[in-house]
Amino acid sequence: MIERDELAATEALFSGFSPPGFPSVPATPSTLDDVDRISRSWASNHAGALRPGSEEHKREVCRMFRETFNPYRPSVIAWPKLRPEELQRLTSLPIWDIAVHTEGRARLRFAAYARSVADADMRAAIMLNAWEENRHKEVLSKLVEAYGIALAPEPAYEYPGDVEWFYLFTGFSECIDSFFAFGLFELARQSGFFPPELVETFEPVMQEECRHILLFANWLAWHRAKMPWWRRPFFEARIATVWLAIARDRIGMARGMGPKEGARHDNSNFTVKGASALSPIEFGARDLMQLCLQENDRRFAGYDARLVRPTTVPLLIRLALFVSRPWARKRARGRLQPAD
Repeated sequence: MIERDELAATEALFSGFSPPGFPSVPATPSTLDDVDRISRSWASNHAGALRPGSEEHKREVCRMFRETFNPYRPSVIAWPKLRPEELQRLTSLPIWDIAVHTEGRARLRFAAYARSVADADMRAAIMLNAWEENRHKEVLSKLVEAYGIALAPEPAYEYPGDVEWFYLFTGFSECIDSFFAFGLFELARQSGFFPPELVETFEPVMQEECRHILLFANWLAWHRAKMPWWRRPFFEARIATVWLAIARDRIGMARGMGPKEGARHDNSNFTVKGASALSPIEFGARDLMQLCLQENDRRFAGYDARLVRPTTVPLLIRLALFVSRPWARKRARGRLQPAD
């Protein structure tokens, strides 16, 4: 573990970072609508291809992240008053501890990696990503406070010893989590699990996660392309170890070995539990995967098509849907057969 004074130095660098374009005008319904629209849609004025590794690609990626920054929301949230049954549904979700802790780790890991990046534009973009992760943590902290949700004590956030490895681990993890979160959030909206006011309040947070993984995917393409050929095998091996570590982490969660000491909820396998928890109707795994794909495509549709998209999780899900198609058809025929 890195010395405590280095951790303090990183936190001081992060706390002193100023996000771009903070407006002097107050937040109004009109300005909120304007910046919300800008945060969802961006096109480069560069003519021609944006080849990963080129100066043009890097410049436009960083422009995208800077120009789609939402300076108001979710920093100006007015939490809606919930009816008792709505409050009970919200507080019963087994996600709040892990959500707050995940954002706390992400902000430090991103800020730590940003400090190691030599390119000034990319360093500023990743630091802004870290700042937004910190804002997400503050939003979640205010939500649990507003609705009286008790959390387990936060763990100590340690400075990562290998900043690149933890940046990769956190970035790929966000690609997985955001993909499923998009579908679960839409399922909650369709089913009325959350009141419309709360859905509208959290919508900018979901879109920020889309921007985050878009930045990560383009950073990864840029980083790979800029790397000397002799370093590529080691880097690809490193990515493989990251995916293995993520798989081991998720398998451990899915086994549901029970809550750890001091935890209020068992956070394992929330994606599977969440679909049934968020909808009063039967919602199978294939239905959820298809909804996640639709929402993933919808949220990325507003950004310049020349930018790299995260592809691993959508590809795996499409493969799973293809492989499981015969069993789905067989079950469908079984439901249509008349009972004896």
